[in-house]
Amino acid sequence: MDPHIQVRDLNVHYADNHALKDINLDIPKRQITVIIGPSGCGKTTLLKSFNRFLELTDQTRLSGQVLIDGIDIYAPGMDVTEIRKKAGLLAQRPFPLPMSIYDNVAYGMRIHGIQKGRALDAAVSRYLEMAGLWEEVKDRLHQPAARLSIGQQQRLCLARGLAVEPEIMLGDEPTSALDPFSAQHIERKLLDLKQQYTIVLVSHILRQAKRLADYIVFMYLGELVEHGPAHEVFEHPRQERTRAYLEGLI
Repeated sequence: MDPHIQVRDLNVHYADNHALKDINLDIPKRQITVIIGPSGCGKTTLLKSFNRFLELTDQTRLSGQVLIDGIDIYAPGMDVTEIRKKAGLLAQRPFPLPMSIYDNVAYGMRIHGIQKGRALDAAVSRYLEMAGLWEEVKDRLHQPAARLSIGQQQRLCLARGLAVEPEIMLGDEPTSALDPFSAQHIERKLLDLKQQYTIVLVSHILRQAKRLADYIVFMYLGELVEHGPAHEVFEHPRQERTRAYLEGLI
């Protein structure tokens, strides 16, 4: 395996709650890794440790290491903005910025000085195309993003995330608020994008995990129970707790 993210002895506490316990894990590069497990088992906490979003929650304590490209993102002096640019997050519900469709995609590029002028126009269209939204919005780019459907808003947020040129795309149940058609659209885009990006998703839908995952991480009560290539975990789970979860017993 060529790991893109390496987790070493990671522990996370929310006040008195020990949310992640001694996690050691390698996430493969340019594959889709899906984190599964029951509600409250630490899936989202683990995901948000990969771009330091946990710091946005009060009374959070973290120890251990998370390395991206071999560099510990929690080391003193690290640029948090740069880390979050490298590892973008697609949330459960889309949060388009209160501005036009065009400006939503252009926003991050303007902040980081990635594109200007006509190059910005071309980049906006390219990322909307990558997110599968261009044909639906090309004639109304300067209308408010809030007028889009929920499914379109989620694809817009995907385009906005891609526009800052990340290496890693994180998704926290990114289809859970969408209708089946929109969810399928996002899934197809994620399968396309893994050729260029490392993708890590949290999913509570086993059927979705089986459709998308190259690599599976199974969490239970804050512990990493099992991880490995998806076909191995689904077909021949090594741990009894994994087997019970896959059979719907826990």
